[in-house]
Amino acid sequence: MTKRRKFSDQFKAMVALEALRGDRTIHEIAAKHRLHPTQVSTWKKQAVEGLSGVFSEGAKPHGPSECEIKDLHAKIGRLAVENDFLAQGLKR
Repeated sequence: MTKRRKFSDQFKAMVALEALRGDRTIHEIAAKHRLHPTQVSTWKKQAVEGLSGVFSEGAKPHGPSECEIKDLHAKIGRLAVENDFLAQGLKR
């Protein structure tokens, strides 16, 4: 019995883009990457369906959230205090 292969997201995207380009047939792409043609077609379909999410208005905002910003400010404060403490120790 063979084990199931797991593919990375990057690999799936690469294969889907190759299929979307249309330079080669689905069967040629599948043979090149040792995949079943149905799998290539599925990844191509998922890529096409997911493209609408890239351009949607309600997409995730870029950058850190407010909670992450508060945590980072707290960490900066702790590091500043530690830095001042260590700097005073070096002056002695």
